[in-house]
Amino acid sequence: MNLHEYQAKHILRSGNITTPRGLPATSADAAVAAAGELGGQAWVVKAQIHAGGRGKAGGVELVDRIDAVREAASRLLGTSLVTHQNAPEGQPVNRVLVEETLPIARELYLSLLVDRESGRVAIVASASGGVDIEEVAQLTPEKVLTEICDPLRGVQDFQCRALAFALELEGDAFKAFCRLVPALYRVFVAHDLSLLEINPLVVTRDNRVLPLDCKMSVDDNALYRHTQLADLRDDTQIDAKEAAAHAANVNYVALHGNIGCMVNGAGLAMATMDLIQLEGGSPANFLDVGGGATPDTVAQGFKIILLDPNVRAVLINIFGGIVRCDVIAEGIIQAVKEVGVKVPVIVRLEGTNAVQGRALLAESGLAILAAESLTQAARFAVEKAQ
Repeated sequence: MNLHEYQAKHILRSGNITTPRGLPATSADAAVAAAGELGGQAWVVKAQIHAGGRGKAGGVELVDRIDAVREAASRLLGTSLVTHQNAPEGQPVNRVLVEETLPIARELYLSLLVDRESGRVAIVASASGGVDIEEVAQLTPEKVLTEICDPLRGVQDFQCRALAFALELEGDAFKAFCRLVPALYRVFVAHDLSLLEINPLVVTRDNRVLPLDCKMSVDDNALYRHTQLADLRDDTQIDAKEAAAHAANVNYVALHGNIGCMVNGAGLAMATMDLIQLEGGSPANFLDVGGGATPDTVAQGFKIILLDPNVRAVLINIFGGIVRCDVIAEGIIQAVKEVGVKVPVIVRLEGTNAVQGRALLAESGLAILAAESLTQAARFAVEKAQ
């Protein structure tokens, strides 16, 4: 689950990490009031969306007049901001963050993330902040620094010093950086984050080190123990079908094809999508209803898939292990009747009671095409979608 910048910075401040002073606003009047409360002669008005690249897309504006704060907020609020990370549809701007300006001397990059290869938290830093870190990593990988943290000891002082030296920090900025990194690590672990990215991390002319921007992602599997974070979810920032899937407690990712997929198991779902591609088709989604799928889950899955107007066929691929195929077949029949499915439905059942399940589908009198194999099911789905 992603958080907005203003939410992420609030969490940082709760961890005794200093951030630029700022206030969120949902209207131009509120933005002006925020600027007045902050004081000063200049402000930054930032669109709050769950995507990077806001600055290049016109979503971050530096202004030096109160009326310019109003103009910037009015221009952004209520629009859909398109960046290189959320193209082509963009995401709605429902809030802006009005923030004080800082006397910036340097811009750095700093992030904490879960390194899948080592199974540990990695700290990634670079002196090239404020730009696309992916481009830096590709063109000049020597500029990207990494420290892997021991899960029992956490980040160590020598690792902080090594990063600070490599970033060529000195004096108060060196000390501030070495205090900041352990504090960020504590926030990362305490909130079960999967990503904490600060780009840029700025060094001010008076040698303070502050997160100018902050992205935070929380591990969805840990939200049950962070109800205060779960309440921060903004479903307006994700695909409507993904929001419906979250409410139904199924795993869904929207894609751009025309064959809806409903599968029990992530690995099987990926194999199904691969075979659809191999047969010349294109999947419309990734939908994993889980190993304990029920008839109700199947019905919910159908409803979510059919929210996509591009779907021309639905492929259901179920391997009966924990769940019996005849039970799933009953659920499919019930769901097709209940939802009123108007597109071809192809079903492949394998595993426990698969023969009985296929018999139920054949006797249902509904336009459900049963396949004997996954390859055949993919081929049928591609043909029907075309």
